[in-house]
Amino acid sequence: MKVGTDGVLLGAWAPLRESDRSILDIGTGTGVIALMMAQRALAAEIVGVDPFGVEEARENADRSPWGNRIRFSQTTVQEFESDGKFDLIVSNPPFFVDSLQCPDAGRTEARHTVSLPFGDLCRSVLRLMAREGHFAVILPVEEAEKFRREALLKLSLVRSVDVHTTPRRAAKRRLMEFVRYDEQRSISPAIHEDLYIGTGEHEQYTDEYKQLTRDFYLKF
Repeated sequence: MKVGTDGVLLGAWAPLRESDRSILDIGTGTGVIALMMAQRALAAEIVGVDPFGVEEARENADRSPWGNRIRFSQTTVQEFESDGKFDLIVSNPPFFVDSLQCPDAGRTEARHTVSLPFGDLCRSVLRLMAREGHFAVILPVEEAEKFRREALLKLSLVRSVDVHTTPRRAAKRRLMEFVRYDEQRSISPAIHEDLYIGTGEHEQYTDEYKQLTRDFYLKF
């Protein structure tokens, strides 16, 4: 799969805290999100996991200024083991839950929840995330609701952003940040926002989208 807007959005938006020193990228693919996190968090160590090969991700990291802080593991997140927990976990996961599968097996694995059902993703996040850690994910709106239901009483939503291609179009994607659910801990109601990529004019991007992604797009 090529680098797409979803990955760039998540890499640019995922909330970072000064205490985030260990970051896990689930389904790293070409490593673009791992690289973006390394660019944004200069004191952090980043790990990317992907069951379908990490050679391209490793090559991309080695060509960057941050390669010495990024490592990759070719494995499923269900089987991934780590010596420590992660302060931040990010994922642009497979997201078509019930739709017709593509005859191309590679694209099917990359875009359907064949190898990473939402239940497995949620359990993996809980297993690998630090007690005070947080998890950021991007999904289509319908799948985002399915994941939120899967995460009920396991993860608490603290922030979400509905992403629209233009102001006149319904949201296509949703960015979400979760923390570990704890019935003893008081968490403020989730913050909900909207982000518009284009103005609706021909190839015109909104100022908010350019501000979010300008550190990663040469055209901005």
